[in-house]
Formats: sequence, structure tokens, C-alpha cells
Amino acid sequence: MRPVSVWQWSLWGLLLCLLCSSCLGSPSPSTAPEKRAGSQGLRFRLAGFPRKPFEGRVEIQRAGEWGTICDDDFTLQAAHVLCRELGFTEATGWTHSAKYGPGTGRIWLDNLSCSGTERSVTECASRGWGNSDCTHDEDAGVICKDERLPGFSDSNVIEVEHHLQVEEVRLRPAVGRGRRPLPVTEGLVEVRVPDGWSQVCDKGWSAHNSHVVCGMLGFPSEKRVNVAFYRKLRKRVAKASARRSKPLGRPITKLKAKPKPRVGRGPIKRLLAQRQQHSFGLHGVACVGTEAHLSLCSLEFYRANDTTRCPGGAPAVVSCVPSPLYAASSGQKKQQSKPQGEARVRLKGGAHPGEGRVEVLKAGTWGTVCDRKWDLQAASVVCRELGFGSAREALSGARMGQGMGAIHLSEVRCSGQEPSLWKCPHRNITAEDCSHSQDAGVRCNLPYTGVETKIRLSGGRSRHEGRVEVQTGGPGSLRWGLICGDDWGTLEAMVACRQLGLGYANHGLQETWYWDSGNITEVVMSGVHCTGTELSLDQCAHHGTHVACKRTGSHFTAGVICSETASDLLLHSALVQETAYIEDRPLHMLYCAAEENCLASSARSANWPYGHRRLLRFSSQIHNLGRADFRPKAGRHSWVWHECHGHYHSMDIFTHYDILTPNGTKVAEGHKASFCLEDTECQEDVSKRYECANFGEQGITVGCWDLYRHDIDCQWIDITDVKPGNYILQVVINPNFEVAESDFTNNAMKCNCKYDGHRIWVHNCHIGDAFSEEANRRFERYPGQTSNQII
Repeated sequence: MRPVSVWQWSLWGLLLCLLCSSCLGSPSPSTAPEKRAGSQGLRFRLAGFPRKPFEGRVEIQRAGEWGTICDDDFTLQAAHVLCRELGFTEATGWTHSAKYGPGTGRIWLDNLSCSGTERSVTECASRGWGNSDCTHDEDAGVICKDERLPGFSDSNVIEVEHHLQVEEVRLRPAVGRGRRPLPVTEGLVEVRVPDGWSQVCDKGWSAHNSHVVCGMLGFPSEKRVNVAFYRKLRKRVAKASARRSKPLGRPITKLKAKPKPRVGRGPIKRLLAQRQQHSFGLHGVACVGTEAHLSLCSLEFYRANDTTRCPGGAPAVVSCVPSPLYAASSGQKKQQSKPQGEARVRLKGGAHPGEGRVEVLKAGTWGTVCDRKWDLQAASVVCRELGFGSAREALSGARMGQGMGAIHLSEVRCSGQEPSLWKCPHRNITAEDCSHSQDAGVRCNLPYTGVETKIRLSGGRSRHEGRVEVQTGGPGSLRWGLICGDDWGTLEAMVACRQLGLGYANHGLQETWYWDSGNITEVVMSGVHCTGTELSLDQCAHHGTHVACKRTGSHFTAGVICSETASDLLLHSALVQETAYIEDRPLHMLYCAAEENCLASSARSANWPYGHRRLLRFSSQIHNLGRADFRPKAGRHSWVWHECHGHYHSMDIFTHYDILTPNGTKVAEGHKASFCLEDTECQEDVSKRYECANFGEQGITVGCWDLYRHDIDCQWIDITDVKPGNYILQVVINPNFEVAESDFTNNAMKCNCKYDGHRIWVHNCHIGDAFSEEANRRFERYPGQTSNQII
């Protein structure tokens, strides 16, 4: 049975309601007070196993008790409503029969029926709260689209307290001639509401309001507006408006020009047009300054029948301060302030600028942050500290991939006003308190720079792939052209995908025979060389206006295949230190190794099969901490068979091993081909997917690792010719960037080592980006001086 409320009106009751001011507005059914109380006190979460962060069994907390929803009559429309309650934009599917495992406690809802447009699940029909004839074997689940509603925290529990009233904010410049450079840092505040764009009345406008607006627009801070300039501008607009309203033929007094501030005719015309539009829609904005979204502030909207709007006021004006990274792109002078020391917060693993896993620096070592009590205030402090705006999302559950090593902080509680995350109250963590599956992350608001409008893909099967086309030239002479494919690789492709807003690069292609170029055949850029961190191809080194391409033709141009996810390989450095040892191996046991070039060049002139080679052996345990499986670039059809060892190589060079002097000179080297790239072991909740046996697929699953034991051929460095001394042992995974990863800075591992001609001491092994800059300088300055392991 479903509850039905019937309204019975009498004539006297209707007349009484019309006369009573308290009845103005829409009537409410008799059960409404109970629904309002329930809606205010409801909390939602996703639970169950196994699942991704945007799917799971739906659980509702009512009256302090968590419960589930029965799958009877459950539909996709109900899933849409629940996903919005959880902070996602919509649902892509739903599940029945307790796919994510049976829940416990009450079954709060049964026979839930929604149209899909409801703002709350309390507006949907059902049998009533707690009235169900189901068991937990019928618990319903939802699969939400992995896209968050603006202003919602990506916590596993999201309280229903705020409904967005302002959808978007922008600044409309009131000054400036011609084409204004991006990003726009100063202008009239306009907000987008369901009815369109509206201006904001400046009565009562405060610096706190400006701080929130600038944060939404991707700027870390605001500055005072030149009020005198805009006041003078408004006066001239008012006079110009008065002149227009005067009858023809009457003399018009000429305005006296004042030297400063000078106001051109363009701004007057622009403000005059905006004044005539009467576009005020919002007033009474009162922010504390810590809000991540304007909708979280106290707002007052004008009603449709308000004839007088913002009397005696004017449109609110805001001026924002961009970080140096974006100030350069807006044509402003880049302030060269004195460095304040190395940054103590960074983002790793994000597909787009301004997002990633939060890592903090403590005692010279980088570590992650536990997501307990992680919210938008803490995330906004991180974003502003890094030079971005406020946080768009606070991510939990290792949404940006799991870190490795220490977890430095937990239960971070920020007010939103702190200059650094370290200034927020927090709790130092122990190994038992949290795991890397709970690493916190952020998505920050970024300034709009328009770089994505200067690049496009053509000819691909989807919008994520195709031949790269870039826009060159100045105003009046803009044209689209191709990029020469010479030396185009993964790093360049990653910058192109980042500029397109498409995440990472799966492949960077130098030839694009199978993608039609259409009518674009001219090559306008060549010699592109990127480090992989640039925001656009314009920031990479290239030949400029002089185009030099070895191979001509539109088929020898650059192409990309982009992806929102990527793998991220990380070497277990402690295992290298624990397993390193020296072996003198007879030459007659090294024929296969010599065939695969695993020995030093001097081995060619050795007296085979007599004698031996001195080898530094160690184990390599390589983890995939990214968000996509690591797969060889070449398919099985092109793997190379090695008869001597009796196996296939899916990658010619998977790792580089080097012995370096303190000044970086290489004195010995080795390499390892990926003869068997597979899941040796996995985390507890992850299944193995790749196995080399029987010519199987090769790769490393997310959450798994591949182990190359120390006793395998070529798992060594030939140090026969190395003289005693202090050195650096370096191991680099995927050294040629053959396979795209989300982060290449953690692919190198370094150890101090001291060799006396008979024994070797290996210590202080660490990932290349695990230390602070100062700790790395100390490491390279004094290699091998401390011995904590004797081999």
C-alpha cells in the first residue's frame, strides 16, 4: 500500500485561507511536517563489496539508524534521485538482489517509485518509512555517473543540507579594448541561475564575498577594486543615459575631461547597455569567506514581480589575483618574489591540472593524507596553497590512486582560512589507523584560459583520438595546421591531451595513415619537445615559425589517443636494499645473458667459457598504483621470441640499472626486458588478471605487483670493471616512456652504495620524488658515507 494524502477544502476554509497571510504559498499535505523532518535528518552513503567509489548498496540513515532499500519496483528513475542525493549528477544503472552484499539493520524503503525529477527521495512514493516485507537479500544498489555535482564533498556520507541556487559564476569585463587576454581577473560579477545570467547588487558586498567568487573562478585570492574608477564610470554612464533621454534640439553640456582615472567610451557604452538590461537577480550576499561555492553563502534573490532592483546601487565588481602560473598567460607581469622555501603540499596522480592525490612533506619525506573527516574546507586550503581556487571536490577512497610509503596526517579539520594544510588541526597517524586505500584527494577550481580552443583532433573514431591540429597566427590571420611527427612521443602527447582536457595520453603517434586529415594539410609546427608537465603545446620547445620536417606529407604528422585513466608504476625501494648482494658468476653460465646484452661490453673480449663476471644482484618488485592496468605497447603478434631463454619479450627495455658516480657519470649499466610482465601478487580485494603461462596476456593490474627475483638472468648490473668507491645505484622503470603513465617522476629509484672491491654496502634507497629537494641534495653530495648494510 502507498500513502495517499487527499485535500478536502470547504468554502469557508478556502475563504479563511485567502484572508490569512500565513496561508500564502502552496499548501502542504498533512504528512509534510514528518517528511520535512525526515529530509533534514537523512544521510546517504554507498556501501558493499566489491565496488568502485561511485557505486554500491544504498544505505540511508534516519533517526540515527542506518538501513537499506528493497529492490521491489526499483527503477532507474529512483536511482537518478538517489545518485543526486549522494552528490553525483545522475545514475547509469542500478542493481538488485544484494549485488554488493546484504546490508544490516532496518529496510527503510520498499516499493520505491520515483519519476526521476524529485529533489529528494522523500518526494517519491513508497510503502512508508520502515514498512517492508523484504529481506536484505533484496537490497538495491546504484551505479552513478562518475561526475560530481558542484559544491558537494566527495565523502562516503553526504548530508542533504544544501541545494545549489547558483549554478555558475563569471566576471564580465567592464574595461579594456579589443580582445582581452585570458583569464579574466576583474569585472562585473554575474551568476547563472535556472533562468539565465544575472548581475549581483553591490549593496553590502564584502571582501569575503569576493574571496568566495575568486575561489570559484580558480584564483587563490582577491584584491581591492579601484572603487573611485568605477564610481566615476557610473556617473558618466548616468549622464550619458540622461542625455539620451532628453528631447532632440536641446543643448547638451559637454563633460569636462579629468586626467585620472581616464575612462574610455567603450566601457561607458558597455555599462550603459548593461544598465538598460535591468539584469539584477541577486542581492544580500553574505559569505563568511570559507565557503567553497557561492550557493553555500546566505543569498537573497529578487522576485519576478520586483519592479525596483538595487536602488542606489550598482553591479558588484570583483578583482582576483592569479597565481604566477596563470598570471603569465593573462599578459600580466610575473612577479618574481623571493622563494619561500620548498612547497610542503603537492598533488599526484591527477588526469587534469589542479587535481590529484594530496601529499605532504614531513621530515624531508613525502607522504599522503588519510581521508577521515576530509571535507571541502580542508581541500580548499590545499587548492589555494597550491595557487588554484577553492576546491570543487574533496575526494576520498583513493580516487586519485593509492600512494606508497608514509601516511602523515589524519582527521584534518580546517576552517578554510588557514594559509597551509599544516596550520589546520590534525592528528598524526600510526600504521594501524589508516591505509592507502583511504588516501585523500582534491579537484580544484582553475581559471579559464581558453587553451583548449587552440587545439583539436580530427579523423579519429571518437573525440579521444585523432590527428592533432593547432591554431596559429594572430588576430585576422588565424589558421589551423598539423604538427610534424618527427620526435613526437608520449611526453608530447600527454601535453596535447592535457590541453584538450582529455586526461592522459595512451599513445603518441608519429604517423597517422588511418586518420583522414580532411582539408587541413599544412604543417605549421615542428620540433616539438615537452617535459610532460606543460599546460599547452605553446609552452613546449619547438621550431617557432620555421617549420622543418624530415618526412613530408599529412600522413607523417602527430596523433594522439587520450584516456581519462593511466597506470602508475612504482618500485618497492626497500626490497632492493634488502636483497642486494654480489655474485661471481662463471662465464659458461652467461651465454644467454650475453646474447641479450646483459653484460658489460668488456665481456666480449673475455676468455669464454673460462673466468667469471662480478654481478650486483637484487630483486625488483614493481607496483601499479595508478587507475589503469599497465599493458605493453606492442600486441602479442609483435612480441620477440628469444630462443636461448625460451620466452617472449613484450618490451625491449622495461627497466634500466645504472651505477653512477657522485657527479652523475655512468660507470656500469644493465637493463631488463619485460620477458614476463604479470601479476605476481595483488592486494587483498584485487584479482590477478595477467599471467605469462601458455602465451598469456602480459600486464600489471591496478593494485598488483610484478616481482623479478634476484636469481633471474639479467636481474643484475655487471660491475666487473667498477673500481672501489662511493656510488649511486639507480633503477628506472619504463625509461623510454614507451607506455604512458600518470606520473613519470616516481619511476626512478636511487640508493647510496659503497664498494670496496670485495663487498658492497647498499642503503638509503628511495623513490626519486620521495625526498625533499634538500634531502636529495644531501643524498647526492655524500653517497656511500653511511653504511647500514654490509653485503
